[in-house]
Amino acid sequence: MTEHPKPPFPPQSQEPPGSFIPMQPRPDHGETSWRGAGRLQGRVALITGADSGIGRAVAIAYAREGADVALCYLSETEDAADTARVVEAAGQSCLKLAADLSDPDACRKIVDRVAEEWGRIDILVNNAAHQSVIETLEDLTPEEWDKTFAINIDAIFHLVRAALPHMGQGSSIINTTSINADKPNPSLLAYATTKGAIQNFTVGLAQLLAERGIRVNCVAPGPVWTPLIPSSMEPEKVAHFGEDYPMKRPAQPVELATAYVMLAEPMSSYVSGATIAVTGGGPML
Repeated sequence: MTEHPKPPFPPQSQEPPGSFIPMQPRPDHGETSWRGAGRLQGRVALITGADSGIGRAVAIAYAREGADVALCYLSETEDAADTARVVEAAGQSCLKLAADLSDPDACRKIVDRVAEEWGRIDILVNNAAHQSVIETLEDLTPEEWDKTFAINIDAIFHLVRAALPHMGQGSSIINTTSINADKPNPSLLAYATTKGAIQNFTVGLAQLLAERGIRVNCVAPGPVWTPLIPSSMEPEKVAHFGEDYPMKRPAQPVELATAYVMLAEPMSSYVSGATIAVTGGGPML
């Protein structure tokens, strides 16, 4: 049984979007622990927010399960390069795609690039996210509201719409929602609202695409130790992040990867419209 780090952590902050490299402790993305078993052999995956955090852990797991991986990220070139190194070390091909997903045209372009490289997309993981912390409603500007929606939910619509012509029967779409979809944190009002929208979109889309043989599911994390935390929260809150959950700690990114592998693998062929909660004992009904 692996001993995962528990708070308190050193108080720390970063400029958004943040990097996993200076985090203390360094997040565990499965670099040394994930052992593949060929569950995604020959598949092609596009993962957004794939440079660090959950996206990096999913990219590593997918590669070690036999998938070629396209990594989409905003501007974290050092993190993305290291993630690509780990993917390629697993013997898989890797594309690095920098894009601002708040731009619908950028969403379409990255899908086109993946289709050009491999001719298809078997797995689309919509994981990229933006959040900011507020104390009052007046702190939440219209610009911040629009940006959060553009990245967190609008981009999913544009990516799915662009990817569908390149997806066939047996393909899988996996969206990252949050425990905030069920228990919204008022200090994350815009973020929590988008996460509720993602869960609703997932269930509706699963019904629309069932006849095409394309499955749509989502994963709802609780607190996860990623660069999103020190780049969006005050250092003192970062130091105690996750300690109010039953396991008294945040998840490490690798602990989320198993849900994304299960939802992507062909053996899960009857799982669609589901939400997999990975919340460390925090109730999500």
